[in-house]
Amino acid sequence: MRGWLTRSFATGSAVLALTLAGTAARAADLGSPPSGEIPILFNDHTVYAKPDILTDSRVLAALVKDGQLYVPLRSMFEAMGATVTASPDGKTVTATKSGASVSVTLGKAEVLVNGETRPLDVPPMLVNGIVLVPVRVLSEAMGAYVQWVPSRHVVVVRYIAPPVEIPPTPTPTLAPTPTPLPSMMPAVVPPLPTAAPTAAPTQAAYGFIQAAVAWPRNYNEFSAGQYCPESYVLSAAYAFANSRFAVKADFREDVYVTSSNLTDVIGNQYTQFATIDGGTAFTPVFLARQNTFDARVEYEVAAPRVYVGVGYLHTSNNFGYPHLDAVGFGVEKLPDLRPGLSLYGSAFYYPSASGNYTVPFAASPNFGTTYQQQFAIVKYDIGLALVFHHSPVYVAGGFSGDHYAAKQNAPIGQIHDGPYIGLGVKL
Repeated sequence: MRGWLTRSFATGSAVLALTLAGTAARAADLGSPPSGEIPILFNDHTVYAKPDILTDSRVLAALVKDGQLYVPLRSMFEAMGATVTASPDGKTVTATKSGASVSVTLGKAEVLVNGETRPLDVPPMLVNGIVLVPVRVLSEAMGAYVQWVPSRHVVVVRYIAPPVEIPPTPTPTLAPTPTPLPSMMPAVVPPLPTAAPTAAPTQAAYGFIQAAVAWPRNYNEFSAGQYCPESYVLSAAYAFANSRFAVKADFREDVYVTSSNLTDVIGNQYTQFATIDGGTAFTPVFLARQNTFDARVEYEVAAPRVYVGVGYLHTSNNFGYPHLDAVGFGVEKLPDLRPGLSLYGSAFYYPSASGNYTVPFAASPNFGTTYQQQFAIVKYDIGLALVFHHSPVYVAGGFSGDHYAAKQNAPIGQIHDGPYIGLGVKL
């Protein structure tokens, strides 16, 4: 195969005189490409301007790491007409085409070409779920040509499939022409079926904005499981192109009527509650509002869109108790936002959410005393996004909430959680 390609390149294109077939293509030989993901130009007709653009749900982009140039095995070999399969454990990947085969194993610095083992300078590796191999695998297995073009910051891959050899037509032996029977009808050859066009893959959105109404229950010193009839949640996220980083912001408001524990002689209803300074008090039943806002910076650790991150949390209310601030950490699965159902969820832990409270009641023995209130807060969410073809709007629903564990000068813990449903817009 390589001999035929060498003759074709010599006569077909001066560019192919730069072929790297059969050699290990190191970064020093390719004009010192920068580190990171590099776009690929394949056979002059398809340019993937960003490495995050997908072909058949796989990234078609090169990667430069530690002075070596890697390319995605499955994407490149399928583009050259080969069939790619993987072992049950996913560690060994084999490509076959026209009786030839090439096989690599993650972590092993060798390639098996038509049953012959050949050493590699570096082993194949797995990046974002994609098997990347050094470019030497392309040249030794398929006779391809690979070059880094520094002026365009692109990797050029050229491949010309070998011609199909047609065996010589044997000289037919003359035979007497048979006399057709009168009753014979000419054979009718059915038309060949037309292959259905392959739909182009839909690129995932980078970000979203989502709003939903919620029906949570609320438990704290003012409420014993009251529903929150006016609650809602807002969220927005953005995953940066060509990067593992993402940002997320989330706002939640729980609105509820406080518990009625006492009714006076004229019908007024009161809520009895435990105070921060250790006493009890009464207040007329009122419409309470509690808000939480958190902002997160996240780093992708698994595909698709699984992140770990750090977050900042701020809480507020309309009944005079301290506003709390905290820094925490957690995990998040952002929705894929491709047509169909997409799972998402998060769990973040804020170990020390705190704020100061000064007793405002002159009748209290602790009037004017300042207390630091502190909770450990877990905020969580799990849901499904239903995305429609050719529409930026999608439907989202799930279950979300937060749990406050009392740590210091907190009368009791708090719980606000329940189902929600709403709409989102892909960005």
